[in-house]
Amino acid sequence: MNTVRELVISGKQQAVFREVERRPLQPHEVRVRSLFGAAKHGTEMAFYKGYAAPRGGYDAEFRVFMGEREGVHYPFPAGNMCVGEVIETGSAVTSLRLGDRVFGYGSFCQEHVWPESVRTLPEGAPWQAAVCLDPADFALGAVRDGHVRIGDAVAVFGLGAIGLMAVGLAKLAGAYPVFAVDPIPLRREAALACGADAVLDPTACDAGLEIKRATAKRGADVCIEYSGSHAALQAALRGVVYGGTVVAGAWPGAYPAGLDFGAEAHMNRPRIVFSRACSEPNPDYPNWDENRIFDVAWRLLASGALVAEPVVQPIVAFDDLVTEYPKIATEPETNIKLGVHF
Repeated sequence: MNTVRELVISGKQQAVFREVERRPLQPHEVRVRSLFGAAKHGTEMAFYKGYAAPRGGYDAEFRVFMGEREGVHYPFPAGNMCVGEVIETGSAVTSLRLGDRVFGYGSFCQEHVWPESVRTLPEGAPWQAAVCLDPADFALGAVRDGHVRIGDAVAVFGLGAIGLMAVGLAKLAGAYPVFAVDPIPLRREAALACGADAVLDPTACDAGLEIKRATAKRGADVCIEYSGSHAALQAALRGVVYGGTVVAGAWPGAYPAGLDFGAEAHMNRPRIVFSRACSEPNPDYPNWDENRIFDVAWRLLASGALVAEPVVQPIVAFDDLVTEYPKIATEPETNIKLGVHF
Protein backbone atom coordinates (compact mmCIF):
# COMPACT_ATOMS: atom_id res chain seq x y z
CA MET A 1 0.00 0.00 0.00
CA ASN A 2 1.65 3.22 -1.20
CA THR A 3 -1.15 5.61 -0.24
CA VAL A 4 -3.53 6.14 2.68
CA ARG A 5 -6.81 8.04 2.89
CA GLU A 6 -7.26 11.40 4.61
CA LEU A 7 -10.36 13.55 5.05
CA VAL A 8 -9.90 17.13 3.88
CA ILE A 9 -12.04 20.23 3.59
CA SER A 10 -11.67 20.90 -0.11
CA GLY A 11 -13.76 24.08 -0.19
CA LYS A 12 -16.73 25.76 1.41
CA GLN A 13 -19.07 23.04 2.76
CA GLN A 14 -17.08 20.33 0.99
CA ALA A 15 -15.45 17.37 2.78
CA VAL A 16 -13.84 14.60 0.73
CA PHE A 17 -11.31 11.80 1.05
CA ARG A 18 -7.98 12.14 -0.73
CA GLU A 19 -5.08 9.76 -1.23
CA VAL A 20 -1.83 10.64 0.55
CA GLU A 21 1.53 9.16 -0.45
CA ARG A 22 3.35 7.20 2.26
CA ARG A 23 6.93 8.38 2.68
CA PRO A 24 10.05 6.69 4.10
CA LEU A 25 10.80 7.28 7.78
CA GLN A 26 13.63 9.43 9.06
CA PRO A 27 15.83 7.78 11.73
CA HIS A 28 13.93 9.20 14.72
CA GLU A 29 10.40 8.85 13.32
CA VAL A 30 7.67 6.25 13.73
CA ARG A 31 4.79 5.27 11.49
CA VAL A 32 1.48 5.03 13.33
CA ARG A 33 -1.74 3.32 12.24
CA SER A 34 -4.67 5.46 13.40
CA LEU A 35 -7.15 3.90 15.82
CA PHE A 36 -9.13 6.92 17.06
CA GLY A 37 -9.31 10.62 16.39
CA ALA A 38 -11.30 13.78 17.06
CA ALA A 39 -12.12 17.07 15.39
CA LYS A 40 -11.50 20.62 16.59
CA HIS A 41 -14.86 22.15 15.84
CA GLY A 42 -14.19 25.88 16.12
CA THR A 43 -11.12 26.00 13.90
CA GLU A 44 -12.31 23.44 11.38
CA MET A 45 -15.79 24.90 10.98
CA ALA A 46 -14.26 28.26 10.10
CA PHE A 47 -12.83 26.53 7.02
CA TYR A 48 -15.80 24.27 6.35
CA LYS A 49 -18.32 27.11 6.55
CA GLY A 50 -16.02 29.41 4.60
CA TYR A 51 -15.44 32.26 7.03
CA ALA A 52 -11.87 31.43 8.06
CA ALA A 53 -9.32 34.22 8.26
CA PRO A 54 -11.60 37.16 7.35
CA ARG A 55 -8.93 39.48 8.74
CA GLY A 56 -6.25 38.16 6.39
CA GLY A 57 -2.96 36.63 7.49
CA TYR A 58 -1.34 37.30 10.88
CA ASP A 59 2.09 38.94 10.88
CA ALA A 60 3.98 37.49 13.86
CA GLU A 61 6.62 40.24 13.79
CA PHE A 62 4.21 43.19 13.85
CA ARG A 63 1.58 41.16 15.79
CA VAL A 64 -1.22 42.47 13.60
CA PHE A 65 -3.44 41.00 10.91
CA MET A 66 -2.55 42.07 7.40
CA GLY A 67 -5.73 42.17 5.37
CA GLU A 68 -3.88 41.94 2.08
CA ARG A 69 -2.32 38.61 3.04
CA GLU A 70 -4.13 35.40 2.18
CA GLY A 71 -5.37 33.59 5.27
CA VAL A 72 -7.30 30.63 3.80
CA HIS A 73 -5.78 27.72 1.92
CA TYR A 74 -7.67 24.69 0.60
CA PRO A 75 -7.56 21.76 0.89
CA PHE A 76 -7.47 21.95 4.69
CA PRO A 77 -6.96 18.70 6.64
CA ALA A 78 -9.96 17.82 8.83
CA GLY A 79 -9.33 16.43 12.29
CA ASN A 80 -7.16 17.59 15.18
CA MET A 81 -5.67 14.73 17.25
CA CYS A 82 -5.28 11.00 16.72
CA VAL A 83 -4.42 7.93 18.77
CA GLY A 84 -2.76 4.98 17.09
CA GLU A 85 -0.32 2.10 17.31
CA VAL A 86 3.26 2.09 16.12
CA ILE A 87 3.64 -0.13 13.04
CA GLU A 88 7.14 0.88 11.91
CA THR A 89 10.12 2.54 13.55
CA GLY A 90 13.00 4.53 12.17
CA SER A 91 16.52 3.15 12.34
CA ALA A 92 17.50 5.22 15.41
CA VAL A 93 14.30 4.85 17.46
CA THR A 94 14.96 3.36 20.91
CA SER A 95 12.10 4.52 23.15
CA LEU A 96 9.15 3.06 21.21
CA ARG A 97 8.34 -0.45 20.01
CA LEU A 98 5.90 -1.93 17.53
CA GLY A 99 2.43 -2.03 19.01
CA ASP A 100 2.93 0.89 21.41
CA ARG A 101 -0.07 3.21 21.62
CA VAL A 102 0.81 6.85 21.04
CA PHE A 103 -1.03 10.06 20.25
CA GLY A 104 -0.42 13.49 18.82
CA TYR A 105 -1.70 16.20 16.55
CA GLY A 106 -2.93 14.75 13.30
CA SER A 107 -5.73 14.87 10.77
CA PHE A 108 -8.34 12.21 10.07
CA CYS A 109 -5.82 10.09 8.19
CA GLN A 110 -5.33 6.33 8.27
CA GLU A 111 -1.64 6.71 9.14
CA HIS A 112 0.69 9.32 10.58
CA VAL A 113 4.43 9.79 10.72
CA TRP A 114 5.38 11.27 14.08
CA PRO A 115 8.67 11.96 15.88
CA GLU A 116 9.92 9.45 18.42
CA SER A 117 9.11 12.03 21.13
CA VAL A 118 5.36 11.58 20.54
CA ARG A 119 3.34 11.04 23.74
CA THR A 120 2.38 7.52 24.78
CA LEU A 121 -1.05 6.48 26.05
CA PRO A 122 -0.74 4.80 29.47
CA GLU A 123 -2.38 1.44 30.07
CA GLY A 124 -5.96 1.98 31.19
CA ALA A 125 -6.23 5.61 30.06
CA PRO A 126 -9.19 6.12 27.69
CA TRP A 127 -8.41 7.28 24.18
CA GLN A 128 -10.84 10.16 24.68
CA ALA A 129 -8.41 11.61 27.23
CA ALA A 130 -5.70 11.80 24.58
CA VAL A 131 -7.83 13.59 21.97
CA CYS A 132 -9.01 16.06 24.63
CA LEU A 133 -5.49 17.28 25.41
CA ASP A 134 -5.84 20.16 22.94
CA PRO A 135 -9.05 21.59 24.45
CA ALA A 136 -7.72 20.96 27.95
CA ASP A 137 -4.64 23.04 27.07
CA PHE A 138 -6.74 26.10 26.26
CA ALA A 139 -9.17 25.50 29.13
CA LEU A 140 -6.36 25.27 31.67
CA GLY A 141 -4.88 28.47 30.28
CA ALA A 142 -8.26 30.20 30.70
CA VAL A 143 -8.75 28.98 34.28
CA ARG A 144 -5.26 30.16 35.18
CA ASP A 145 -5.69 33.49 33.39
CA GLY A 146 -8.92 34.00 35.35
CA HIS A 147 -7.10 33.28 38.64
CA VAL A 148 -9.85 30.91 39.79
CA ARG A 149 -9.44 30.19 43.51
CA ILE A 150 -10.98 27.80 46.03
CA GLY A 151 -14.53 28.86 46.80
CA ASP A 152 -14.96 31.11 43.77
CA ALA A 153 -18.23 30.95 41.89
CA VAL A 154 -17.43 30.31 38.22
CA ALA A 155 -19.65 30.46 35.15
CA VAL A 156 -18.61 28.90 31.85
CA PHE A 157 -20.43 30.09 28.72
CA GLY A 158 -20.24 27.82 25.66
CA LEU A 159 -19.99 24.09 26.29
CA GLY A 160 -17.96 22.84 23.40
CA ALA A 161 -14.90 20.77 24.21
CA ILE A 162 -12.90 23.68 25.65
CA GLY A 163 -15.83 24.91 27.73
CA LEU A 164 -16.48 21.45 29.14
CA MET A 165 -12.81 21.06 30.02
CA ALA A 166 -13.00 24.46 31.74
CA VAL A 167 -15.96 23.22 33.80
CA GLY A 168 -13.95 20.23 35.01
CA LEU A 169 -10.84 22.28 35.69
CA ALA A 170 -12.78 24.90 37.65
CA LYS A 171 -14.12 22.13 39.88
CA LEU A 172 -10.62 20.74 40.36
CA ALA A 173 -9.49 24.25 41.32
CA GLY A 174 -12.05 24.27 44.14
CA ALA A 175 -14.66 26.53 42.55
CA TYR A 176 -18.24 26.38 43.84
CA PRO A 177 -20.75 26.68 42.41
CA VAL A 178 -19.80 26.09 38.80
CA PHE A 179 -22.46 27.20 36.31
CA ALA A 180 -22.46 25.87 32.75
CA VAL A 181 -24.37 27.84 30.11
CA ASP A 182 -25.32 26.60 26.64
CA PRO A 183 -28.52 26.36 24.57
CA ILE A 184 -27.89 22.74 23.45
CA PRO A 185 -29.32 20.07 25.80
CA LEU A 186 -26.64 17.47 24.91
CA ARG A 187 -23.92 19.85 26.01
CA ARG A 188 -25.66 20.79 29.24
CA GLU A 189 -25.97 17.08 30.07
CA ALA A 190 -22.27 16.61 29.38
CA ALA A 191 -21.47 19.58 31.64
CA LEU A 192 -23.19 17.86 34.55
CA ALA A 193 -21.10 14.75 33.87
CA CYS A 194 -17.97 16.95 33.85
CA GLY A 195 -18.78 18.41 37.27
CA ALA A 196 -21.07 21.43 36.79
CA ASP A 197 -23.23 22.25 39.81
CA ALA A 198 -25.93 23.93 37.70
CA VAL A 199 -26.69 24.30 34.00
CA LEU A 200 -28.55 27.13 32.30
CA ASP A 201 -30.23 27.44 28.91
CA PRO A 202 -29.64 31.05 27.82
CA THR A 203 -32.56 30.85 25.39
CA ALA A 204 -34.96 30.03 28.23
CA CYS A 205 -33.72 32.43 30.93
CA ASP A 206 -31.68 35.53 31.66
CA ALA A 207 -28.48 33.62 32.42
CA GLY A 208 -26.62 36.56 33.95
CA LEU A 209 -29.50 37.39 36.28
CA GLU A 210 -29.97 33.73 37.26
CA ILE A 211 -26.31 33.51 38.21
CA LYS A 212 -26.79 36.57 40.43
CA ARG A 213 -29.89 35.04 42.01
CA ALA A 214 -28.05 31.79 42.75
CA THR A 215 -25.13 33.59 44.45
CA ALA A 216 -26.94 35.85 46.94
CA LYS A 217 -27.00 38.63 44.30
CA ARG A 218 -23.19 38.70 44.05
CA GLY A 219 -22.61 36.97 40.72
CA ALA A 220 -19.80 34.70 39.52
CA ASP A 221 -16.29 35.67 40.60
CA VAL A 222 -15.00 34.49 37.24
CA CYS A 223 -16.91 34.09 33.98
CA ILE A 224 -15.20 32.14 31.19
CA GLU A 225 -16.60 32.73 27.69
CA TYR A 226 -15.97 30.07 25.04
CA SER A 227 -18.98 30.32 22.74
CA GLY A 228 -17.84 33.23 20.61
CA SER A 229 -21.34 34.71 20.87
CA HIS A 230 -21.70 38.40 21.67
CA ALA A 231 -24.88 37.56 23.59
CA ALA A 232 -22.90 35.15 25.80
CA LEU A 233 -20.24 37.78 26.46
CA GLN A 234 -23.00 40.21 27.40
CA ALA A 235 -24.51 37.65 29.77
CA ALA A 236 -21.07 37.10 31.31
CA LEU A 237 -20.69 40.84 31.92
CA ARG A 238 -24.17 40.83 33.42
CA GLY A 239 -23.52 37.84 35.69
CA VAL A 240 -20.03 38.62 36.99
CA VAL A 241 -19.40 40.09 40.45
CA TYR A 242 -18.44 43.72 40.96
CA GLY A 243 -14.77 43.96 40.06
CA GLY A 244 -14.73 40.34 38.90
CA THR A 245 -13.06 38.77 35.87
CA VAL A 246 -14.44 37.84 32.48
CA VAL A 247 -12.11 35.56 30.53
CA ALA A 248 -12.62 35.93 26.77
CA GLY A 249 -11.20 32.69 25.43
CA ALA A 250 -13.15 32.19 22.21
CA TRP A 251 -11.78 33.31 18.85
CA PRO A 252 -14.87 34.88 17.30
CA GLY A 253 -15.38 36.80 14.13
CA ALA A 254 -16.22 40.50 14.37
CA TYR A 255 -19.11 40.95 16.79
CA PRO A 256 -22.31 42.49 15.40
CA ALA A 257 -23.95 45.56 16.86
CA GLY A 258 -25.54 44.94 20.25
CA LEU A 259 -22.61 44.35 22.61
CA ASP A 260 -23.25 46.95 25.32
CA PHE A 261 -20.22 48.10 27.32
CA GLY A 262 -22.28 50.94 28.76
CA ALA A 263 -24.52 48.70 30.87
CA GLU A 264 -23.36 46.34 33.66
CA ALA A 265 -19.79 46.46 32.36
CA HIS A 266 -19.62 50.21 32.99
CA MET A 267 -21.28 50.08 36.41
CA ASN A 268 -19.54 47.00 37.86
CA ARG A 269 -16.03 47.48 36.49
CA PRO A 270 -15.09 43.86 35.67
CA ARG A 271 -11.74 42.98 34.15
CA ILE A 272 -11.83 41.42 30.69
CA VAL A 273 -8.87 39.09 30.19
CA PHE A 274 -8.13 37.61 26.78
CA SER A 275 -6.81 34.07 27.02
CA ARG A 276 -4.87 32.02 24.46
CA ALA A 277 -2.65 29.29 25.86
CA CYS A 278 -0.46 29.07 22.77
CA SER A 279 0.43 32.78 22.67
CA GLU A 280 3.93 33.03 24.07
CA PRO A 281 5.28 34.32 26.33
CA ASN A 282 2.70 33.09 28.81
CA PRO A 283 1.43 35.72 31.30
CA ASP A 284 3.33 33.81 34.00
CA TYR A 285 6.53 33.39 31.97
CA PRO A 286 9.21 32.20 32.66
CA ASN A 287 7.66 29.88 35.23
CA TRP A 288 4.86 28.85 32.88
CA ASP A 289 4.72 28.23 29.17
CA GLU A 290 2.45 26.14 26.97
CA ASN A 291 4.61 23.03 27.40
CA ARG A 292 4.02 23.16 31.16
CA ILE A 293 0.29 23.70 30.59
CA PHE A 294 0.26 20.62 28.33
CA ASP A 295 2.09 18.55 30.95
CA VAL A 296 -0.32 19.52 33.74
CA ALA A 297 -3.38 18.99 31.54
CA TRP A 298 -2.15 15.56 30.44
CA ARG A 299 -1.44 14.47 34.03
CA LEU A 300 -5.03 15.36 34.98
CA LEU A 301 -6.52 13.66 31.92
CA ALA A 302 -4.40 10.50 32.13
CA SER A 303 -5.17 10.05 35.83
CA GLY A 304 -8.92 10.47 35.32
CA ALA A 305 -9.05 13.55 37.53
CA LEU A 306 -10.32 15.43 34.46
CA VAL A 307 -12.94 13.37 32.63
CA ALA A 308 -13.01 13.30 28.84
CA GLU A 309 -15.48 10.59 27.82
CA PRO A 310 -18.60 12.82 28.05
CA VAL A 311 -16.93 15.38 25.80
CA VAL A 312 -16.32 13.15 22.76
CA GLN A 313 -19.75 12.78 21.18
CA PRO A 314 -20.72 11.32 18.76
CA ILE A 315 -18.21 8.64 17.74
CA VAL A 316 -18.46 7.57 14.09
CA ALA A 317 -16.62 5.25 11.71
CA PHE A 318 -13.82 6.68 9.56
CA ASP A 319 -15.47 5.35 6.41
CA ASP A 320 -18.61 7.36 7.22
CA LEU A 321 -16.87 10.70 7.67
CA VAL A 322 -17.91 12.25 4.38
CA THR A 323 -21.50 11.95 5.58
CA GLU A 324 -21.00 12.47 9.31
CA TYR A 325 -18.46 15.30 9.36
CA PRO A 326 -20.80 17.95 7.84
CA LYS A 327 -23.24 17.35 10.72
CA ILE A 328 -20.94 19.41 12.94
CA ALA A 329 -22.30 22.35 10.95
CA THR A 330 -25.76 21.15 9.97
CA GLU A 331 -26.78 19.31 13.15
CA PRO A 332 -24.86 21.01 16.01
CA GLU A 333 -27.39 19.71 18.52
CA THR A 334 -26.00 16.19 17.93
CA ASN A 335 -22.32 17.09 18.30
CA ILE A 336 -19.96 18.15 21.06
CA LYS A 337 -16.56 16.92 19.82
CA LEU A 338 -16.76 14.52 16.90
CA GLY A 339 -14.84 11.31 17.59
CA VAL A 340 -13.75 8.77 14.99
CA HIS A 341 -12.78 5.11 15.17
CA PHE A 342 -10.68 3.79 12.29
